[in-house]
Amino acid sequence: MKKVIKINKIDNVVVALEDLKKGEVIEVDGEKVELLEDINRGHKIAIKNIASGDNVIKYGFPIGHSTRDIKAGEFVHTHNVKTNLEGIGEYVFNQRLSEAHYEWSNLTFKGYKREDGKVGIRNELWIVPTVGCVNGMAEKIIERFKKEVNPEGVDNIEVFKHNYGCSQLGEDHINTRTILGNVVKHPNAGGVLVFGLGCENNTMKEFKESLGEFNQKRVRFLVAQEVQDEIEEGVKLLKELYSNMKEDKREYVPLSELKVGLKCGGSDGLSGITANPLLGEFSDFLIAQGGTTVLTEVPEMFGAETILMNRAENEEIFNKIVHLINDFKEYFMKFDQPVYENPSPGNKAGGITTLEDKSLGCTQKAGSARVVDVLKYGETLKVKGLNLLSAPGNDLVAASALASAGCQMVLFTTGRGTPFGSFVPTMKISTNSQIYKLKPHWIDFNAGRLIEDVSMEDLLKEFIDYVIKVASGELVNNEKNNFRELAIFKTGVTL
Repeated sequence: MKKVIKINKIDNVVVALEDLKKGEVIEVDGEKVELLEDINRGHKIAIKNIASGDNVIKYGFPIGHSTRDIKAGEFVHTHNVKTNLEGIGEYVFNQRLSEAHYEWSNLTFKGYKREDGKVGIRNELWIVPTVGCVNGMAEKIIERFKKEVNPEGVDNIEVFKHNYGCSQLGEDHINTRTILGNVVKHPNAGGVLVFGLGCENNTMKEFKESLGEFNQKRVRFLVAQEVQDEIEEGVKLLKELYSNMKEDKREYVPLSELKVGLKCGGSDGLSGITANPLLGEFSDFLIAQGGTTVLTEVPEMFGAETILMNRAENEEIFNKIVHLINDFKEYFMKFDQPVYENPSPGNKAGGITTLEDKSLGCTQKAGSARVVDVLKYGETLKVKGLNLLSAPGNDLVAASALASAGCQMVLFTTGRGTPFGSFVPTMKISTNSQIYKLKPHWIDFNAGRLIEDVSMEDLLKEFIDYVIKVASGELVNNEKNNFRELAIFKTGVTL
């Protein structure tokens, strides 16, 4: 196994693939470099002298500039590198599209065809509260339902608790109603009980109207203050929904019906070398089959946004990406917060130095396909292919936004590990073998093997097979652990 990797031929740093000691000698491009200090796995080493103020190059792009002279063999990190990013940028449409390098193949998965033409990969029974006040009562309804019914043919029964739906104004109120509406109409649900209290500002009448068209066979509504025994009435409605969905069967559908969210969290210095490039290859493959992938985490596009802009299908999409980026920067500035206060302490401990460093690794999840659409927060997918979605980097909020947009699963890369799950299957892909071995009850797939002499081609084939198995019903760890959460983006006043 190699000790270091040089990602791009013009880079002036390499990344350690294992812990290295002071005095060790590495060889890069035929040149030997003696390490001047200990270097941990995932961290960067200068392979040539870098003068103060010069750019530090990784992935073939600047990830910041040196704040002092750096000698070849020195550790390169936050103590001697600073971001180049500042303010709001101006951008020019400079389209650079690459041709698809995967051919169409006749692959399928076994999903649930819904009456509205959508396809689910789970057949679950959900309670969606319109307001957080009824979270506890919703749990009681499910508890009694399970005592009275032995549900078969249902993958899971869940209430998606949240603390919103009342005391919100303006955009926050709209976001809550929109996200909850998207959950109600998600194809992974075979039946949904919408459960309200009765005095919240997210009124059931307005919520119903906001849903537009919905499948009345699969959705029921209950307002607790309008009935004498909300538990009894809720159980009755769950039984109705269950009787409608218990005969639903999986059937073969083309891979083009798969919609997948792309997310990373707890990233490390290997994220942009192993797991994120694997997702990029998978994204390109799925899109070649007519499928859909969605990239979000807008603050983690900063510093790499022009790569995505240059892949816009046309100038209209380019302008949407510009607004996506600058609108999010203005959101930071509106609250007098630093636009580039990233990466996190865990990211830095794992080897990520600046936001450019993080973003250039993060955006690799989107592969090389053209960007066909840009979605605002709460919007749902309209066009197959690579989409960008407005949402923050926060893991729970971003993963919920991806699921809300219509993704049936979320692929989540991590170098540090995390156990959470959104309201759809949330597959964890490790960037290194160490976290995979340490947390087998969290991590579902190990991409760290890419630096252990496993080829991208072989690992991609294995990963495609695994994704199809999960889409066809195999549970991932967040489902086995029953870790399922819903988090809604909030920006404004709470009354």
